[in-house]
Order: sequence, then C-alpha cells, then structure tokens
Amino acid sequence: MILFISEKAGNNRCFCQNCIFARMKFLIVGLGNIGMEYDATRHNIGFDVADTFVLKNGGTFTLDRHAYVAEVRWKGKTFVVIKPTTFMNLSGKAVKYWLDKEKIPVENMLVIVDDLALPVGTLRLRASGSDAGHNGLKNIQLVLTNDKYPRLRFGIGSDFPKGRQVEFVLGKWKPSEMQSVKEMILKSIDAIEAFASQGLGKAMTEFNR
Repeated sequence: MILFISEKAGNNRCFCQNCIFARMKFLIVGLGNIGMEYDATRHNIGFDVADTFVLKNGGTFTLDRHAYVAEVRWKGKTFVVIKPTTFMNLSGKAVKYWLDKEKIPVENMLVIVDDLALPVGTLRLRASGSDAGHNGLKNIQLVLTNDKYPRLRFGIGSDFPKGRQVEFVLGKWKPSEMQSVKEMILKSIDAIEAFASQGLGKAMTEFNR
C-alpha cells in the first residue's frame, strides 16, 4: 500500500517503504579519467575524494558497468560511490545508468568536480548551474537534459599561461599545494556527510563560507 501524507496544500510526499528507502540512499559521483597517467592530477580530484570517502567507511571499489563502484553505509544511510570508466567526456552515461539502476532520485546525487574558477583551498556546494566549460558536467547535463543536480566544486586554481589550460588541468599538483589539497579532500568528506545528513541547503551554508 502507498500512503501519501500532505504536508501542506499542493505538496504530497510519499511515505511508502520504497520511497523512504530511496531518500536514505545517495549516489556520489567522483569525476575523473581512468588510467595511471591521470592519477593524482587536478582533473581527477573527484576520483581522489571518492577514494578517500570509501576508504574512510571501510569500502572497496569493484569494476562494474560504466564505472568502478563501491557501496558504503554511514549513520543509517547508503552511499553508492562511482568513478566512471567512460572518461570525462561521457560521464553522463555512467551517471544515468547508476541513478536508474539504484533508483536514486537526482536530488540525492552529488557530483564532485574540479573547478578552474575557484582557487586552491576552496570548496563550493551548488544545487544547479552551468557546466562552465567542464566536459564532464557538460555531458551529465546533456544526458539528464537539465543542470539541476547537486555538485561539489573543488577549486584547482587557474595559475597557467595563456593557451596552457589543458596541460594545467591534466597536470600534477604543485608540492606547495599538496597540504591544502589534502585538507580540502578531508573537508569534502565532511561536505558529503553534511549533504546526506542535513540536506543541501544547510550544507551549503556551512561549507560555502
């Protein structure tokens, strides 16, 4: 039986067992490129955050359809964590497949992405927004047909000469940046947990300062 309880006029919320479970399940998407040549590069920071989150919660990744996948639990919530194997330009393929397979609502998905517009040491949670030229976000938006999905933007800075953006994005972190990057990875884990436990609005208030 499906039970609907009206919280206010015109806003019905389903409290059946399946829907309650769906609200307790989250898809965490770390964007990056597969291959050793991309390990520890700025463009793969999404993979690094996903790895750290899964390791902290005692999980391991296995190769599955379109992604490396891990499932972990934290405070009664289930997290399906993916690192797409489709390469950055086709990230939407993996995202759509795992959203559908796990029956996770898009508002319970958090995409972790590198961002040139933010300085190193900066995080920003957003409920929606343009792809800002990022090929991973661009493809997710194309496949989902909208840009209304939560994302965690991880600042990588823009300290590169004109015409060297690709080399910079696919390059390794500077030694002088490493301490800040490690701190921000740990702070990203806190942001993921806040997103799941407090909701996006409160998490944005806490982490977008």
